[in-house]
Amino acid sequence: MTDTTRTDGAEDVPHPVDTDYEIGQHNINPFGLDLHNPVFVISGLSIVAFVIITLMFQEGATEFFGWLRPFLTSTFDWFFLSAANVFVLFCFMLMVTPMGKIRLGGQDATPDYSYMGWFAMLFAAGMGIGLMFFGVSEPMSHFASSLGGTAAEAGARTDWAPLGAAAGDPVAARNLGMAATIFHWALHPWAIYAVVALALAFFTFNRGLPLTLRSAFYPILGDRVWGWWGHIIDITAVFATLFGLATSLGFGTEQALAGLNYLFGWGTGNVAKVVLIGLITTLALISVVRGLDGGVKVLSEINIGLAALLLLFIIAVGPTATIFETILGGGAAYVTNLIPLSMPFGREDANFSQGWTAFYWAWWISWSPFVGMF
Repeated sequence: MTDTTRTDGAEDVPHPVDTDYEIGQHNINPFGLDLHNPVFVISGLSIVAFVIITLMFQEGATEFFGWLRPFLTSTFDWFFLSAANVFVLFCFMLMVTPMGKIRLGGQDATPDYSYMGWFAMLFAAGMGIGLMFFGVSEPMSHFASSLGGTAAEAGARTDWAPLGAAAGDPVAARNLGMAATIFHWALHPWAIYAVVALALAFFTFNRGLPLTLRSAFYPILGDRVWGWWGHIIDITAVFATLFGLATSLGFGTEQALAGLNYLFGWGTGNVAKVVLIGLITTLALISVVRGLDGGVKVLSEINIGLAALLLLFIIAVGPTATIFETILGGGAAYVTNLIPLSMPFGREDANFSQGWTAFYWAWWISWSPFVGMF
């Protein structure tokens, strides 16, 4: 295999990995579908079994997951925060080193979509529902907790304020609340997405490997990625994406249903939730079946257009000066507090760093295989 890597770090042409594996060699074709075996079979059966067991033992499942989330975020908060910091630093390293000059697909490769179309799909897939749900509630929550100051019991803080709070200072509390919110939706989550996306794209378009997460582990595992090591990686990615999707869909359904109930009195019971989830799932399925150009891209561009109109409407009819003042103050506070908010150790604001930040980073990581595909 000829090495065509240039001395400045860029690649003239992609050079595929030398492997005997052929893309799709393990696939099966039931009902005309092209499915990977055994990843699809194991993932599908496990998901169905999980749903059935959860429905059969709802009280036990509620109790278990109510315990599991705080256990994971409190036990592995240091890991989630450290990992996200590493992803950010890695992305900055790519920007300033010759590796950042590597062109995905080779020097002659051209993008299939415009920046606007790609951004719309990326934004809709990566943050659409979550940003709409938390866009107002999160800064308000951080503002209220920061304004209330800190509280302690038995030597441990019991409040949910970020960092040291801002007791009795509305302006400082507002800026700190915005800084904490921006922190959860700016550099770190997009760095998580970017690392997974770059790994998928590089090993697919520059090394000729399948567009699956296992391909990123080829330098470590070699041809073992085509066996059970690779199957486990892909199955784990499917599960992570499933639970990330369920989280986003749950938040979005609650918000949409609350709005529909307020406007039309639709109710917020389980039946209404199931109907709305079914409707959203149907629209998503139609979009996927129609493909990127005819479905996902169209819906994403509609979403980004509506989001832009909502933004302009809020700026026009709201307290415009206060909005821009909050943006500037919150942005400055974000830059000032970026390092303290990123610290994985020695945190006094455990409720915030574990209940908010660690949860977010776990959520972004679980969502990254799906968003990385875009």
